[in-house]
Amino acid sequence: MSNEASNALQALMRERLDRQGWSYGDVARRGEIPRSTVHHLATTDRLVRMPQPATLEGLSRGLELPLDTIRRAAAEACGIHLYEAAPDPEVDVLIASVQQLSPENRRHVAALVESLLERSRHPEGEASD
Repeated sequence: MSNEASNALQALMRERLDRQGWSYGDVARRGEIPRSTVHHLATTDRLVRMPQPATLEGLSRGLELPLDTIRRAAAEACGIHLYEAAPDPEVDVLIASVQQLSPENRRHVAALVESLLERSRHPEGEASD
């Protein structure tokens, strides 16, 4: 692993691992996620899509950091920049509703959101790579 982190999630993970003296395996055990997942997230320069909610939750447990901190770093690593904004009651209701879904249904919601975001990035008539 190089000394310079390429993205926010790598930087956060590297700082936490170094400070606590933890290994990828330590984080994986505490977070109940595969060691290979922890390694991938810590070493991939640019994530192509947001990790699954269960993965972010496991990483939060494993690193002993707030979920929102992990989520923001992962979003930035994917090229999504989150900004502090005034609370939006509609968004709060959506988030609360999604949190009540089963993991399988959350994956369906995530796929729908990814599809809608992709469509907004490449409107009809625009060529995509």
